[in-house]
Amino acid sequence: MAAMRAWAATAALLGACALLAAGCGGAKKAASAPPAPAKPVCAHKAGWQKLANRIKAPVYCPSWLPDPLSGQIGAVDNNINSVSSDRSYLESWVWQDTDLGGTSGELHVNLRGYPGRHTIPLCTTGGIGSRVVPCFANPNGKVDLAGIHATMYTVNQDADEWHIALVWRAYGGLYTVSEHVAPPLTADHVIRYLRHELRDLVVIKPAPKQQV
Repeated sequence: MAAMRAWAATAALLGACALLAAGCGGAKKAASAPPAPAKPVCAHKAGWQKLANRIKAPVYCPSWLPDPLSGQIGAVDNNINSVSSDRSYLESWVWQDTDLGGTSGELHVNLRGYPGRHTIPLCTTGGIGSRVVPCFANPNGKVDLAGIHATMYTVNQDADEWHIALVWRAYGGLYTVSEHVAPPLTADHVIRYLRHELRDLVVIKPAPKQQV
């Protein structure tokens, strides 16, 4: 009987040790868990809110663009700030390195929105034998980030010529972000930048009285 009591005591002690070990291990894992990534923030919201109110539709504000691009509407590097009669918009930022007396490098990012459109818009190629073609063509894979399901296009027109573009549908419209493939960036660099830009977009909705 004494032997049985000794065995029971030993078993209880071992069980307690196991529970303590498991608890300590769990606490250690919890303590070493990486912090949650910071939520993207639209640093220049005023201009984007004004745009959303003007077109009466959501817009995507870039919380990250490659340095030194600002992402601010109305800034010196915002070379195109355009809204068409159909409420579609184009916002563009460009930087050129001219230290050597010529353009030795360029960064150029476009963001577009086409409220109410579900299909790829059409563009004209211009010049002799001008043709009407899709503004975004040659789909080359999918990019799914931050709840956005985008298609990558590598043959694009107008302000997006020589750009790689990501195109997606949301809020009843079509949206794009594109970047120029030009020195110092290769196509691989541009794709990495586009993924970062897409992941860190912030939706700005029109003020309630402005919505359609």
